[in-house]
Amino acid sequence: MIEKAKVLTIIGLIAIIGNWVGYGVNPIEALPGMILIVIVTVIGLALTAYLPIKIPAVVWISFIALFATTPIFPGNGWIVEQTSKINFMALATPILAYAGLSLGKDIEDFKKLGWRIVIVSLVVYTGTFLFAALFAEIVFRIQGRF
Repeated sequence: MIEKAKVLTIIGLIAIIGNWVGYGVNPIEALPGMILIVIVTVIGLALTAYLPIKIPAVVWISFIALFATTPIFPGNGWIVEQTSKINFMALATPILAYAGLSLGKDIEDFKKLGWRIVIVSLVVYTGTFLFAALFAEIVFRIQGRF
């Protein structure tokens, strides 16, 4: 668990730098929001590891973040204010880079999948894009924005 907290801290620092360089947000201003995000993530990971109920960590993390930002939670306004200083893309970039690096260590297993994985990937990505575009089109038409 300590190793995961260290990795999350490093990702948080990289995200703060990306937030500063890419979006002009002062790192000191973004630090409280990033600390909150890391804390919520560590709590979610701990619940996944130590509770006998087997629920994915992303569910726990999402639930905790959702609860912490609802009006019934004390200090929710401050939490929302601090975390809104972190741009999503600045947060996603180091996470995706880490995922890419972790895939690199399994490249031999990836090669064993062969050419079929390329076809499956293209179909999945195309389907995801088309259905997201279709859904957006429907929502825009319902809202009268298109």
